[in-house]
Amino acid sequence: MKSTMNIMKKIKYYLQFWKRIFMFSFLVLVVLFYVTFYFNCKKPFDDDLERTLVISLQHLDEEYKTNIELTEIRNDLIQKLRIDEKKMKNTNKMVYTPSEEYELLRRRIYSNTKEVWYYVSSTLRSLANEFDDLKPKVSDLKIIADEHYRSLLRDVTKLADVDGYSQWRLKEFGSLSRLVEKRLQHTQNPPDCSKAKKLLCHFIYRNWCGYGCRVHHFVKCLIVAYATKRTMIIDNPINWQFTSGGFEKLFLPLSDTCTSKDGETFSHWPGNETTQVIQYNLPTPNKDAKHLNPPYMPIVLPEDLAGRINVLHGDPAVWWIGQFFKYIFRPQPSTTIAFNDFAKRVHFQKPIVGLHIRRTDKLIKEASLHKLEEYMYHVEEYYKLKELDGVNNTKRIYLATDESTLFDEARLKYPEYDIIGDPEISKTGSVQKRELDRSIMNINIEIYFLAHCDYVVCTFSSNVCRLAYEIMNGLEPDASAKFTSLDRIYHFVGQVHRLNVALISHKSEGPEEMDLEVGDVIEVSGNHWDGYSNGTNLRTNKTLSYPTFKVTTKIEVLPFASYPNITLNT
Repeated sequence: MKSTMNIMKKIKYYLQFWKRIFMFSFLVLVVLFYVTFYFNCKKPFDDDLERTLVISLQHLDEEYKTNIELTEIRNDLIQKLRIDEKKMKNTNKMVYTPSEEYELLRRRIYSNTKEVWYYVSSTLRSLANEFDDLKPKVSDLKIIADEHYRSLLRDVTKLADVDGYSQWRLKEFGSLSRLVEKRLQHTQNPPDCSKAKKLLCHFIYRNWCGYGCRVHHFVKCLIVAYATKRTMIIDNPINWQFTSGGFEKLFLPLSDTCTSKDGETFSHWPGNETTQVIQYNLPTPNKDAKHLNPPYMPIVLPEDLAGRINVLHGDPAVWWIGQFFKYIFRPQPSTTIAFNDFAKRVHFQKPIVGLHIRRTDKLIKEASLHKLEEYMYHVEEYYKLKELDGVNNTKRIYLATDESTLFDEARLKYPEYDIIGDPEISKTGSVQKRELDRSIMNINIEIYFLAHCDYVVCTFSSNVCRLAYEIMNGLEPDASAKFTSLDRIYHFVGQVHRLNVALISHKSEGPEEMDLEVGDVIEVSGNHWDGYSNGTNLRTNKTLSYPTFKVTTKIEVLPFASYPNITLNT
């Protein structure tokens, strides 16, 4: 009886969820038809505007057809859910494993919900900006559509809570994470250091880039060491500038048994498999020296674990990278005390949204200025979603920035928020001070607490922002949706590329768009946050824009060292 009630509740939830998808799609169509009708009655269509509206309706029609296809898949998933419920009658202890198809579809629905809203929001803003007399109506429509969007996004998110696979996700995360950690401990602690194969990580340019940049190169070296089954050793600690006391002043040693750089044979990367000691220079001296880049560079996944990671996580490469940061950033007791003291001093508690705002030298050549209001829009959206669950706790922000005046600005403009953080830490983030010991500790404090927030709003042009996101994804099963970047998509320093693959064909509707055939591979260069992304179609070699919802991430896999003798039982 209890099992029957559970399945009825789940089926009811799925039906409500898909009903809201269609309501949302219908609302979007009504908005655009209204605008079309308005222009027909009031004034002749401007050619460009008419074309934009026609394209908008065509794209929404494609979304509608996609939703119909998803409904058919939904029916199949509900049937599978019924079967799972029947199996649960036989045992309450069994942990069920979701199919790869189900997990990928669930996450695709989430991403497509966001992409269609980027598109609709961008279209409405364009209309309002071009025609002043439309602004009041567009504003009213956007308020209603915003509510539908938040409700739908909430339902999509809750699918993971009601589908019966929560236990599996926690168990699989723990199992995979412990396995990677055990393999790292094995390769970093060889029984005989004098015979061990080693990878010397040599940072070439002192003061060439900031702490976040250096740490990304550092983890890249550990990944290469793992892939080639070598013990990673820091070759020139002075250039890495982890503090005057070195890496081990803040974090546990990478190895307890092997720190000697000696060996019978030596060469620079790539060397060969029989060379005992290989020196790997970071960063790669110039873009032309591609042969100096190992093939295992992020965001490539190991062949033996890729399938499991892909089912578990929304962005498998981020989860993989996060496991290496988790190993590297094992704090010394003194560092843990510093973290705990800071938490008590600023009253760090959840729920909380991390806000990382990078200014100063970052704006000179690497990023554009984003006003506080742009960040706070997404913070407010997060708390509005929480309110739909009946959560009305204090709205809290952890602010991390290199511009201390933002604390006063934020408290003045948003008095309803509890804004925590330390303006004094911000002052140590200046270019002149950021390599001092105190500054290095402070930036680690900021990274640590950003990574432990419920959600992060930042700019992925910043290494610190990406670092916090990567660490966050090393700490829980799937935090791939717990961020908003105001500028770039996620990328890793020195990655070869990030690829999309087309799932739906597309006929270009102008010189700025590319044609897509199912199976086309695109090297991604960015997301416009308006329903479109930009990239190079490797079939046509043309760099143009394309509708983001018609593609998905392509997972790249290579055979790393597989450690067959290292299991959770050994």
